[in-house]
Amino acid sequence: MRTSQLLLAWDEFTVFASVKRDLWSAWKLSPLLVLFLASAALARDKYTCEEPHPENMCNAGNTCGSDSTSCNINIKRSGESSAYAEPSIPNVKANAPFCVQTGTTVVWGSSSKDVGFVIDFGPSSPFATAGAIIGGTDRHVSVVARTRGCFKYSVGACTAGTIYGMCGSSDAEIVVTGPGKK
Repeated sequence: MRTSQLLLAWDEFTVFASVKRDLWSAWKLSPLLVLFLASAALARDKYTCEEPHPENMCNAGNTCGSDSTSCNINIKRSGESSAYAEPSIPNVKANAPFCVQTGTTVVWGSSSKDVGFVIDFGPSSPFATAGAIIGGTDRHVSVVARTRGCFKYSVGACTAGTIYGMCGSSDAEIVVTGPGKK
């Protein structure tokens, strides 16, 4: 073998050894990666209503309305397949859990053009009226919070006149605090 062939073989060997070492290092770190991804997924799936005392998260920055002021919830479509509820609280994130006090009138509506919506609390609702709340751009629905507790609900919104991605849905939560039945 000539010297140039030996050097080329040595270069190939060192590249192979380097790749093998990098793969072994990545393999050793893979359990950490799995744990990180699993914890990130669990954190995303955490609901306020699953906490032992969800009412403890309520403060002036996430409480909407009062006995004398209504809480207005704006329902919008977003993207191709989601919808969101945005309470009339400054700097609130879409579908973030929010609080209302018992006796507060909650007005569900949409400021978007040609949007219809359905708010469904399932079998337990914090409001005096049973069943889904159905409204739209030109039909706002007012309900009064009566039952204390934490409630999950689904938000569905459709935009009339669109063909692809006409409707969207998401899940959200509301915490009702104050005197009243539990």
